[in-house]
Amino acid sequence: MTFPALRMLKYPVVLFTAALSAGIPPPACAADYPERPIRMYLPYGPGGIGDLTARVVTQKVSEILGQQIVIDNKPSAGGVQSFQAGLQAPADGYTLVQGGNGTAITQTLVKDLPYSIVDDFTQVATLSRFNLILTVKPDSRFHNLKELIAYAKANPGKLSLGTTNVGSSQHLGAELFKSVAGIKAETIPYKTSAALLTGVRSGDIDVGFDFVPPMLSSIKSGAVRALAISADSRNANLPDVPTTAESGLDGYVVASWNGVSIRQGTPRAIIDKLNQAFVAAVNSPEVAQKLREMNSEPYALGVDESRALMKADIAKWKAVIEKANIPIN
Repeated sequence: MTFPALRMLKYPVVLFTAALSAGIPPPACAADYPERPIRMYLPYGPGGIGDLTARVVTQKVSEILGQQIVIDNKPSAGGVQSFQAGLQAPADGYTLVQGGNGTAITQTLVKDLPYSIVDDFTQVATLSRFNLILTVKPDSRFHNLKELIAYAKANPGKLSLGTTNVGSSQHLGAELFKSVAGIKAETIPYKTSAALLTGVRSGDIDVGFDFVPPMLSSIKSGAVRALAISADSRNANLPDVPTTAESGLDGYVVASWNGVSIRQGTPRAIIDKLNQAFVAAVNSPEVAQKLREMNSEPYALGVDESRALMKADIAKWKAVIEKANIPIN
């Protein structure tokens, strides 16, 4: 005799067994997750703003989830080692990787990358962001962004733009500026933000492109003068500095952002639970205050919004890299 119930059960059992033999983890119960500590790989060493952001946020997330998030620093160019480690871990929700706009840039700049941030990973949440700011020496001839752009258009190739390393967000931000403003200018990459700052102060370059955190104290002390911030709204720490749009340059917003990614195939229920914890942590008064003290803006997006941001940044920076003929390693 054949029992209908057994016929109904037969194929799910076969599929479940096949999934296990293929190394695919069984569906996880989000209600019980997490049952042990979670590891998060960081693509940079201890002490930088990305590292500090991760530690501030994950401390709160650990409280919310009831399990510790262990930070594992794996500094490497473009964060490749961190994402390789994340790719080798099971898709069970216990391994996270921090990345952001730099991760999006790496997708184009690094040839034969052993993973795809879109196909092999999905984004869990964003944590923080800080915008690009344009600075000049205190006695610069340029009193505002309109004057600088007008000069560049009247004198093609004579304006010099200082940035950090080739392929950095700052460097690509300067290249995008030339495209959006419709100007020709020389781009001069410096090895560090400190070296760039020296170049701005001395007048070796006409205008510097860097993010707010490394430039803020010099702007406030008067060592350099800010022309505009590449943001949708003014910075709370620099309320007198206009946005690029307010200065007459529409369509130019450049921000560095931090986010969290996880292996593709992780159950959506677990991803959603992680997102809720990260969003709650970032938006909590104590964490938001600590992020602002680091001159960073709390920035918490949902799962789908975070993934859309990553995809948009990949396309955005790919176009800039190709137009500027930036070498691919």
